[in-house]
This record gives sequence, structure tokens and C-alpha cells, in this order.
Amino acid sequence: MSLPPFHLAFPVDDLAAARAFYGGVMGCAEGRSCDEWIDFDFHGHQIVAHLAPGGAGDRASNHVDGHGVPVPHFGLVLGMADWEALAERLRGAGCDFVIEPTVRFRGQPGEQATMFLRDPAGNALEFKAFADPGQLFATE
Repeated sequence: MSLPPFHLAFPVDDLAAARAFYGGVMGCAEGRSCDEWIDFDFHGHQIVAHLAPGGAGDRASNHVDGHGVPVPHFGLVLGMADWEALAERLRGAGCDFVIEPTVRFRGQPGEQATMFLRDPAGNALEFKAFADPGQLFATE
């Protein structure tokens, strides 16, 4: 499956902390930047951290398969090996997970590995993987 890259701009309250997290911890290459924003290559997608003090952080959560899932959030669907490698990278960096790496909907359509964490500004990120990628949009 070949998809066009998406673009997402999101608020942060500290560009240096965003650079350390997205560039250092997550391993995203940095693109253009200025005093108010930084572009990152997020697995081929363009995400942009915009300086917006007070605009980021916790807002709400919804119940999904026994967990309080942060809303809003963004992230990626990775291959299982890449998901496992990222989970280990994040654990090695000492990241605090909102939802530890786990499998949800076990034995059901759409079974998936998932993990949630927050960036330094409090923005929630989810990374997931499917043993069967064809189950991405499974309904029942």
C-alpha cells in the first residue's frame, strides 16, 4: 500500500524539548525550522511542532478495551517488528507510557499491539501494529 504523506501541525510549549524528543528520542530527522516551529520527518510524514504555550497537553480520554485513551492523539501504524523496536527504544530512553505496550482486542477482529505516550508538551501519541495488516479497518 502506498499512501501520500500526511502533514500535521501541533502545539508545543518548548521547542528545545520538542527537538530533543522528536529528533533525539524518536529519531525523526529535522527539516526546516525557525524560532517558532520545527519540521520533522515522521516516518515519511511531515509533522510540525509549533510554539504555542498553553495550547498543548491533556484534554480528555475515552474508554477503549479497558484503557483510558487520550483524546486527541496522533501516531503511526507500523509493522510489528518496527513497533517492537520502537517500544524498546522508548523503554531504553526512559519514556513514561500512558498505556504500556500491550495487545488490545486480543482474539478479536482488529487485534493490535498499541502503546501511548506523551511528548514533553503533553501531546499524546499512539503507535500500533497489526499481526494482520488487513485488519486495520476491521469492524467486527
